[in-house]
Amino acid sequence: MDARTYPNAPVTYGAVGATRGSTFTVLPPAGFRRVERSARIGHGETRWIFAREQILTWGVKRRSGFGVTLLPRDPLGELRDLSADSVEHPHVRPGDTIVLSIGRGRLTAHEPVRVVYVVDDPTVAGSAYGTLEGHPLRGEESFMVERRDDNSVWMTVRSFSRPASLKWMLLSPALRVFQYIVVGRYLRALAGAIPAPV
Repeated sequence: MDARTYPNAPVTYGAVGATRGSTFTVLPPAGFRRVERSARIGHGETRWIFAREQILTWGVKRRSGFGVTLLPRDPLGELRDLSADSVEHPHVRPGDTIVLSIGRGRLTAHEPVRVVYVVDDPTVAGSAYGTLEGHPLRGEESFMVERRDDNSVWMTVRSFSRPASLKWMLLSPALRVFQYIVVGRYLRALAGAIPAPV
């Protein structure tokens, strides 16, 4: 599929928004594998401001080793590379189509996704995306940061997924190991030293 057709393509699963529901922890969509992990990433106003901005501008993906390309909604528009930190990056919007990439050269994997919801409340911020045709998995993944009453800042990753095809089903054990490693990267991505704005 040509990247220019992605903005009009439907997501490849049916339970859109299920990572947001309160029943997610006990009732993921049938046939999908559920993942939910949380970690404390810091404390205080400065950490919250940093984490909120990063989570709403694909920083968690960039800091986990992914390339991020925003596709235009207009077929004649320009692709926008969001792979490097910048204060000029737009905030995530529902309906945005992104191609995530990881790897190098011929071993680069491309993962087309669509933003299915965004949360930007005073104490919780984040978004979720669903897979498009061409992604090795079918399903949804969400990234949320939360500022709790004790001023600690937490990040939660939720997903449900299954292999997109027989080929990927045969590689399912490797995909699960990769997914476990990458979720760990996500949970560390917004912890540690806060860099100066670029």
